[in-house]
Amino acid sequence: MSKELSYTIEEVSQLLKVSKLTLYDLVKKGQLPAFRVGRQMRIDSNDLDNYINNHKTNQTTTFPPSGADSHKKESPNIVISGQDLVLDILGKHIEKSSAYKPLRSFTGSLNSLISMYNGDGDIVSLHLFDGDTGGYNLPYIKKILVGFPFILINLLSRKAGFYVKQGNPLHLTSWTDLKREDVKIINREKGSGARILLDEQLRINEIPSRYIKGYDHEESNHLSVASAVSTGAADLGVGIEKAAKIVGVDFVPLITEQYDLVIIKTPKTEPLIHTVKEILSSSHFQSEINSLGDYDTSQTGKVIYETY
Repeated sequence: MSKELSYTIEEVSQLLKVSKLTLYDLVKKGQLPAFRVGRQMRIDSNDLDNYINNHKTNQTTTFPPSGADSHKKESPNIVISGQDLVLDILGKHIEKSSAYKPLRSFTGSLNSLISMYNGDGDIVSLHLFDGDTGGYNLPYIKKILVGFPFILINLLSRKAGFYVKQGNPLHLTSWTDLKREDVKIINREKGSGARILLDEQLRINEIPSRYIKGYDHEESNHLSVASAVSTGAADLGVGIEKAAKIVGVDFVPLITEQYDLVIIKTPKTEPLIHTVKEILSSSHFQSEINSLGDYDTSQTGKVIYETY
């Protein structure tokens, strides 16, 4: 291993050739120690070396035996996936009002949902547009979380649309403008909500992706897409209103997104579900979100769907 003092989750993911959610799960289970610097989680190089050495053969992670020290229990870690800064605020409220220690994964909606099916992730945030129904999230959850009981709760609503250069010099106002030969886009990574929105709109508007300039050029977050438009690397990107204002590009609203949270229901997650519902329904949390601007909390805390 290199002599760096510590690594980010992204760096460890690249070193070990495993997904970031796999690493978050190891941290959550206490098998790989980690520490936080602000919003960023880091792993000490010695801890990483120890983990690798302990798993070179058939060795398994050992846990403290029951006995005199068995009453010393650490707070359980939970992983919240998604990129919106509101999720950081939610994590702060969870940490203040419960024994949970929230960890953040910045993986996109669809990839996070698939990881949840495979046993990774505790709270997955979703904004997955379904072109056949015109709705959000539930069609995907029903297809992916097959056999799992779950609860779907609204976090907020927000506008999604085009990032364009200031003044919108190309007059880009609708999805059909993507057909134009003079328009170059910057795309999001596969599995992200913004990528799903774009691909669904291309499908229902019968626009072949192979004819779109820049379709294969991907960025992994809203701010990077908006920045690419700001610097002139692209004419258009798909994303949310808040990122446009942060970066300083113009925004063309095209759809209101339903941004929800899904949690798998088990006896173990019942306290977590209760905590999340209480936080989302609280006036304090909602007023904090409203103070950010560009978010609609009129449905925040509403149970969209629940299996029994």
